[in-house]
Amino acid sequence: MDFKDIKIPDCKYFSGYKPCFPGYDCLKDGCKMAQSGDNTHLHGKNILIISLDALGNVLLNTSILRSLKKKYPVSTIHWITMKSALPILSNNEFIDRIYSWEDTDRMILSEMKFDILLNGDKSVYACAFANTVNASDKYGFILNESGKIIPANESAIYNYTMGINDELKFRKNMKSGSEIIHETFGLDYARDEYVFSFSAEEINFIEKYREQIKYDRNNIYIGLNTGCSNLFPNKKMTIEQHVALIMELSKRDEFRILLLGGKEDTERNLRIHESLDRDIQNKIIYTPTNLGIRNGACFMDVCDIVVTGDSFGMHLAIALKKYVIAWFGLSCWNEIDLFDRGEKLIPTGLECAPCWKKECPYNLECIVMIDISKIAGYIKKYALMKPLFSSKN
Repeated sequence: MDFKDIKIPDCKYFSGYKPCFPGYDCLKDGCKMAQSGDNTHLHGKNILIISLDALGNVLLNTSILRSLKKKYPVSTIHWITMKSALPILSNNEFIDRIYSWEDTDRMILSEMKFDILLNGDKSVYACAFANTVNASDKYGFILNESGKIIPANESAIYNYTMGINDELKFRKNMKSGSEIIHETFGLDYARDEYVFSFSAEEINFIEKYREQIKYDRNNIYIGLNTGCSNLFPNKKMTIEQHVALIMELSKRDEFRILLLGGKEDTERNLRIHESLDRDIQNKIIYTPTNLGIRNGACFMDVCDIVVTGDSFGMHLAIALKKYVIAWFGLSCWNEIDLFDRGEKLIPTGLECAPCWKKECPYNLECIVMIDISKIAGYIKKYALMKPLFSSKN
């Protein structure tokens, strides 16, 4: 085949490195996918999403994917994120290629041409990278010549203003984070949910874990997501509050309690467990905290209810369509959509909340005032409604 005769297929599966199908020559015999009459293989609109920071925010941003595919049904979606967030996006049916925030992947993306760039991160490095991407249309945030973050399009102004106007962010805004990111990217908002899917191997792992803990569908499985990232440690309830909640819940024979968390919560969960009487300890299912995001999601999937602060664990529970009971203090509760599956505990009478401060000058009143009995009451209320919510999942 002469050089001039080479025609690269407009197919998202063709890499130029090896055959798409063993023994088949796409250049010589034509695109095999095209012969099926299905156009899902076509590149169409080439789209890059930049969503790097905060695991919960990366998961929330997956809510745009259905809207994006509705607007651009024939498209190829690329997503770049931090290495720590890669597991969140794996096995996602809407994303064609996932890139890690490292030199090799950024170099690859810098040599590509995109129709659309979507950057929802208001960080200097994300915006600087957005500036360098070769894209016809850019949405979200970029840098100006002075190195300041600015909106890239008209519909990103509301989101941009929230970052620099505390009155709007803390008092006036009634839009969820999902609605805001849809607006930022010029997408129609239909209250689409997060996208997180288990692989066949993970589904098998979950079933085996159910067998291991002698899962009984007649019981109510309550996951206590006890921690959060170390960036905002004041989102956590105290160990004493968790112990008090467990002691209250342990009075009901049909309640089974799972301690959930990530690697940063290992010591904390151990302290909670050791603070309980031996007979109550025997009723607690202590899940591993050091097996990574995907395994943590598998343990959480066993639960009917997840009790949590505003953390990645909360967003994961929302993605898994669990009944979520979430407490809030320093973060903005209006930005969280539980999709009609759960309850929010919001501090009342505190002028300082929300605040997003890493250090509290008021002895963490918003955490101290969390009503443990109200959480227990919500759980007991759910126990009566379980058949309704089980039928939705």
